[in-house]
Amino acid sequence: MKIISKSVEIGGKELTLEIGRYAEQANSAVVASCGETMVLVTVVASKNKSDLGYFPLQVEYQERLYAGGRIKGSRWVKREGRPSEEATLTARLIDRSIRPLFPDGYKNEVQVIITVLSVDGENRPDIPALVATSAALAISNIPWAGPVGAARIGYVPKNGDGVFIANPTNQDLEFSQLDLIVSASQKGLIMIEGGSSQVPEEIVLKGIEFAQKETAKIISTIEALVKEVGIKKQTFEAEKIEEKLVKAVEKEVKDKVDQLIADMVTNEGSSNLLAELVEKLAEKHEARKDTILKIIDKLTKQRIRDNIVNKGQRPDGRKLDQVRPIGVEVGLLPRTHGSAMFKRGATQALTITTLGSPSLEQWIESMEGEETKRYIHHYNMPPFSVGETGRIGSPSRREIGHGALAGRALEAVIPSEEKFPYTISVVSEIMSSNGSTSMASTCGSTLSLMDAGVPIVAPVSGIAMGLISDGKKQVILSDIMGIEDFNGDMDFKVAGTKDGITAIQMDVKATDLSLETVKKILAQAKIGRAFILDKMLAVLPNSREQVSKFAPKISVVHVPVEKIGEIIGPGGKTIKKIIAETGAGVDVEDDGSVNISAPDKETLKKAVDWVESLVREVKAGESFEGIVKRIQPFGAFVEVLPGKDGLVHVSRMSEEYVGNPEDIVKIGQKVKVTVTEIDDMGRINLTMVEGKGPLPKKDFGSSGNRDRGSRPFDRNNRGNRDNRSHDRLDRHRR
Repeated sequence: MKIISKSVEIGGKELTLEIGRYAEQANSAVVASCGETMVLVTVVASKNKSDLGYFPLQVEYQERLYAGGRIKGSRWVKREGRPSEEATLTARLIDRSIRPLFPDGYKNEVQVIITVLSVDGENRPDIPALVATSAALAISNIPWAGPVGAARIGYVPKNGDGVFIANPTNQDLEFSQLDLIVSASQKGLIMIEGGSSQVPEEIVLKGIEFAQKETAKIISTIEALVKEVGIKKQTFEAEKIEEKLVKAVEKEVKDKVDQLIADMVTNEGSSNLLAELVEKLAEKHEARKDTILKIIDKLTKQRIRDNIVNKGQRPDGRKLDQVRPIGVEVGLLPRTHGSAMFKRGATQALTITTLGSPSLEQWIESMEGEETKRYIHHYNMPPFSVGETGRIGSPSRREIGHGALAGRALEAVIPSEEKFPYTISVVSEIMSSNGSTSMASTCGSTLSLMDAGVPIVAPVSGIAMGLISDGKKQVILSDIMGIEDFNGDMDFKVAGTKDGITAIQMDVKATDLSLETVKKILAQAKIGRAFILDKMLAVLPNSREQVSKFAPKISVVHVPVEKIGEIIGPGGKTIKKIIAETGAGVDVEDDGSVNISAPDKETLKKAVDWVESLVREVKAGESFEGIVKRIQPFGAFVEVLPGKDGLVHVSRMSEEYVGNPEDIVKIGQKVKVTVTEIDDMGRINLTMVEGKGPLPKKDFGSSGNRDRGSRPFDRNNRGNRDNRSHDRLDRHRR
């Protein structure tokens, strides 16, 4: 196949799609490049239909360290292993953008493999990967109703207004208040994903509108590529169930549909009733059980949608904008640093916060280098949460995705390290699931952080919105439950504070969602979020004043970089001594930040004082209560600060003549001393006698003066004890 390429300008940078260079045996393969970032996308569909009962679409996003010129840091294992969390989230992003456009009933296995070939550290590979996936599916013979376009949008406030940036670089995103990804087809919006710094709904809407203009350019480019390639799509028709069987089953199940729906709402008896109906009807009509199940499922779905659209009647009897009953508890777990339970209907999340020293932050190795995270959010949803048995092990993609969404919702309100020098770990345990567990996790996590004493910028609440349409009329639902999610056209999650949105995620089943509908959804979601937030703050209005007594106490001491060596000491001797004698943890950063953690305030203070004393400049005239560490014939060495000793010469121990320093002081004795001078070599000279100045060096006065501190400096005068002692002191110090 000949090499064909098409380019489009997005945000001032050229995005190029190329085919015909690699992977000729795949159904299709596309290389996308932006700057020096390149990704390869291959698409392959199986020849035969699977009988798994669902569409087996597999999207794999493969980060390669060679793309950034890196070798795996592990000393022993150099082969790259399981996907990173970032890779998993990118794969989900692409999956959610393409899945709704496959025909209903299509069961052939489709595998999309994205391989990152090169990264330039400026242009992120996820959007080129999504665009290349869309192009690869569009030019293939696989039935798919694309193409879709995708764009990342940033927003930088400027002169009271703001500027939207298409395809922002990593550097642009550092200054952006919005990181929004939008994918759309010609018909409407398909997927929205993003985080923001409490940005108002109006700005988010303008960002989505701006993104649609960029995606339109990408769609046109892909369509031009499709036209030039000229591959015809396979024809596909979904299997049709015999009309006679459909009518017979519907007639016998008709009176039981409302009971089936009621059981689904309460999670009681539904599986038994449904199983009995399927067994009975399959035997009676000599049909496959999965065929009977499809008929009943379709009938149930139609009843739910008809009740909502035409009667305004939701399965559990709520109004369209009504939130389920809310339950909130905090401080449930006595030995954790913070805990909270958030319950909404049959959805229940228990969230636990743990605080640790800055050294416990997470290190992440990626194609672009190493980075750290001090706020870590994990989400676990065990099988019992939906009343089932299942596999327990590594987190699923869904768990990683939901944890990332809840984490993003709170990231904007986590205090800076300067204000709150802790590594923060939040874990959401889903105890019961019936819709919107990620938003329950968001609400529970807010309360858990506040219970732990984390001074968050503002509390965050979240809600999941739904949409039901019959083609003519659309109905927006607040706080959707599981049955409404499964049978609806959209799942739209919005989280934020009273001032604006912090996270947003939208997936659709229908592919004609308009911007005007999104505007209505966000307005209704804002009311729901405020209602939920009021319920939360009624239980815990503010973050606790103090962290838990079981949480480590942490302080950060900033020292001049040139003083780092004094804290570490030769071979780490000094820092090891601080840790051993105080019981505190001490970590020194290259910028001079010294992170000190301890189990209690007393230990923390002791370690902080020690570190500060090591870099403190002692000045002449200062007084200390020091400890005698060593005694020599010419005087005693007194520790005035941890790690800092000074000499009290025998002539400065008393007004009277001192023949032996041990007559005055003992090792370990506390004595009050005053600094007389810091000599040219940085040595500290002390006195125990008030009013005594530094030792004489050159001009000591007349030979007739009998004052010990003023005798002439005569190295040949063996009767001059001051001078002989001073000479020995110099030799000792040298």
